[in-house]
Amino acid sequence: MKIKDGYLLREVAGSNIVVPIGEGAIDFSGVITLNEVGAFIWKSLEEDITEAELVDRILAEYDIDKETAQNDVKEYISSLRGAGLIAD
Repeated sequence: MKIKDGYLLREVAGSNIVVPIGEGAIDFSGVITLNEVGAFIWKSLEEDITEAELVDRILAEYDIDKETAQNDVKEYISSLRGAGLIAD
């Protein structure tokens, strides 16, 4: 899975903002602001990655237990899928 083409993560005034471009700008109305962890996950999803690989990256980067990481990743991925931002 990965982020669909047409969306970029940019830092604007110290905030991580998802910016739609091209076709994405036509299909998407709104703004997505991400915290540090959300931006880390987004950047990881810019390449094709499995959910398990994503959890492993989070465990390597942050002081969090595996169960919490798995649950948080599932919830985050579900939100991105609901917004139509994930390509499987």
